[in-house]
Amino acid sequence: MLLVILGDGVVANVVLNRTKGQSGGWIVITAGWAFGVTVAVYAVGTFSGAHLNPAVTIGLASIGKFAWASVPLYITAQMLGAFLGAGVVWLTYLPHWPVTESQLRSWPSFAPPPPFATRPRIYSPRSPAPACWCWVCWPS
Repeated sequence: MLLVILGDGVVANVVLNRTKGQSGGWIVITAGWAFGVTVAVYAVGTFSGAHLNPAVTIGLASIGKFAWASVPLYITAQMLGAFLGAGVVWLTYLPHWPVTESQLRSWPSFAPPPPFATRPRIYSPRSPAPACWCWVCWPS
């Protein structure tokens, strides 16, 4: 939960209108996520072994440093914490959502955009699927 609050919180702060960090840029987001990971690891590392996300839990279980019997419980707790953290960020920045011009532009605080910067033609020679995704879900 702490990782999501700090990480998504800094992204919402940079992306949403009328926040103190508005238009802070990628360096603010990167520094915020680095700080968030560091704080989360130091905060829970001694208690849980810093199982911040399912990748850490599954990775440790796969090399034999964590019991597979505990994996479902840990992943359930991690997912619950992530949803609670996202809810805290959403509630914290609730006044800033209505004043943000385009709600679609504020999506990066919860989901990244497609992997290309510009909207491709509908009939992309590479693959029609990414082009359709971009055209339908991420209009400019």
